[in-house]
Amino acid sequence: MTSKFPVNGVLIVNKPAGISSNKCLQIAKRLLNADKAGHTGSLDPLACGVLPLCFGEATKVAQYLLDSDKTYRTIVQLGIKTVSGDRDGAVTQTREVPEFSKDSILAVLDEFKGTITQQPSIYSALKQNGVPLYKLARAGKEIIPKFREISIHELDLLRWERPELELRVRCSKGSYIRTLAEDIGEKLGTGAHVIFLQREAAGPFDLSNSITLEQLESIVTTGAALPANVLLPVDLPLQHLPALHLNQAETRRLQQGQVVILVTPEADGIKRVYCDSVFIGIGEVKANNGLSAKRLLSYTTTV
Repeated sequence: MTSKFPVNGVLIVNKPAGISSNKCLQIAKRLLNADKAGHTGSLDPLACGVLPLCFGEATKVAQYLLDSDKTYRTIVQLGIKTVSGDRDGAVTQTREVPEFSKDSILAVLDEFKGTITQQPSIYSALKQNGVPLYKLARAGKEIIPKFREISIHELDLLRWERPELELRVRCSKGSYIRTLAEDIGEKLGTGAHVIFLQREAAGPFDLSNSITLEQLESIVTTGAALPANVLLPVDLPLQHLPALHLNQAETRRLQQGQVVILVTPEADGIKRVYCDSVFIGIGEVKANNGLSAKRLLSYTTTV
């Protein structure tokens, strides 16, 4: 069966809690009858919220969403540690939770702002010798998780009602909220684990851009075309990159693998490239004002 829709674009799904990111992707892929798709950064089964899915040619720009900052809202329960750092794991330790003052909690949160070192959970999707850590952990294999530098841009206290902290976190790629919660719990002397996690934003996308799987299914079953605000343009995740506009002769040379010497001086770096206002891909300007192709879209017609 052929697809009802031209499935080239970005779909922002509001992933429900209780399923994996890959399961969410497979459901959307089946609904759209798409051949090629990928998600941009896993959410734990516990977590809900913004999960950008890239279809068709949009998979070529997925890395730029993977590298983007993320925003989360989480509820952390103090006084209980679990093996996985969240409510799905077995309890490993319990401690008393004092009636902390708001100022004392804010002082601890301040210690985690900026660039910090974090050791990801052994129940993460990071890989060791090609195998996800969570699979090794469940199999009882030895795991040597590596420390990594991350950036916590914002860490706000939304609510403190013993034993729960509700936080909003804006952070760099590679940040693990479960690990952050555990580290905050240790600094407070109580231990902690995550009982709720919602991704509110990923790069330029937030919950206002998102659609639930139920809403997507309802649209598809009507046989209507996907609205423009549902299947978003391929270049939308790249709006932070400078745009270059080529004429047809320059575009033809770029598509043939040649370096295009630009007439107007351009700063070195990655650019989004257009011809006649049509997005054709990603290029890079290097020395001598030369533009070379990095990722070109194949669904656009060669001029």
